[in-house]
Amino acid sequence: MALRPFFLSILGLLVLPLAASAQSLGDVGTFSITASPQYPRPFEQVTITPLSGQLDITNATMTVTVNKKQTYKGNAAPVGVPVGAVGTLTTVTVTLTSNGTSSTRSLSFRPQDLSLIVEPLASTPVLYPGKPAVPLGGSVRIVAVADLRSTSGKALDPSQLSYNWTVDEARLSVDSGIGRDTILVASPAQYRSRTVSLIVTSQDGSAVSGNSLTLTDESPVVRVYERDPLLGILFDRAIVNTFSIPSAEKTLFVAPYALPSNGTSPRLQWFLNGSAAQTGPVITLRPTGTGGGSASLSIVASVGDSATATANLSLTFGAPKGGLGIFGL
Repeated sequence: MALRPFFLSILGLLVLPLAASAQSLGDVGTFSITASPQYPRPFEQVTITPLSGQLDITNATMTVTVNKKQTYKGNAAPVGVPVGAVGTLTTVTVTLTSNGTSSTRSLSFRPQDLSLIVEPLASTPVLYPGKPAVPLGGSVRIVAVADLRSTSGKALDPSQLSYNWTVDEARLSVDSGIGRDTILVASPAQYRSRTVSLIVTSQDGSAVSGNSLTLTDESPVVRVYERDPLLGILFDRAIVNTFSIPSAEKTLFVAPYALPSNGTSPRLQWFLNGSAAQTGPVITLRPTGTGGGSASLSIVASVGDSATATANLSLTFGAPKGGLGIFGL
């Protein structure tokens, strides 16, 4: 199932059966038809497929009309037909003719608009322009934005619509109901996925729309950046593996990504040469003595006992002794 990156805007479609229903339009005598997808976007094409019943469709001629305008005539086969704008009615009629016998089935579509906004509760730096990833061991808030129209085209109040949430095919009765447009979902287990589905209907059942999405989590990471005294934090380049300290001091800043942030901030612990140095997002390194040297620096970001991320750096500082003669002597 295709997903849109972190903001999902999938528009639903109301299928009004004239001689059948939408998901499985049923055998109504000589042949049946199905429509896919069940909830396409307005102006999207719906695939109409004839299914064999008493009529031999392999030797039949199929005619398709959309709002009384013929759009297809030929062999019986799946055919794409366009639907209209949000709240407008589109009527599709399918006629099969075989051995001089004709049979007709019709469907009506009234598109509705349903968007899902995914809000992972995960750590990011302040003023981070991107969207957090789904955190391992955390949770995700999903907000539904519904724009359903009545048969007269009037917009229906979203707070008066009925929201039916399903997670991994299990209906969430406690989180469903009138006006329940927000849900908090636990992140899937590592290397797994989680499917969230929603059906929104008007209280009289005249308007309906649906949407679903799949959540996959990402392992947390930490990134280390240099904090320049004049330019601030240099977010355009993360420090990886090695870092040189040619001057008297350097200040580093750490940013955790995709750690759960359910009301708590990640704990940030720095280690210098394997020993705990300090906590917090910033550390200032000041080499002492003369000559050059090296050290190891690590940062561990954690939330509770389950979610952790680590970054390790090899530090070099100062300048080695020696002249510019042969062999560096």
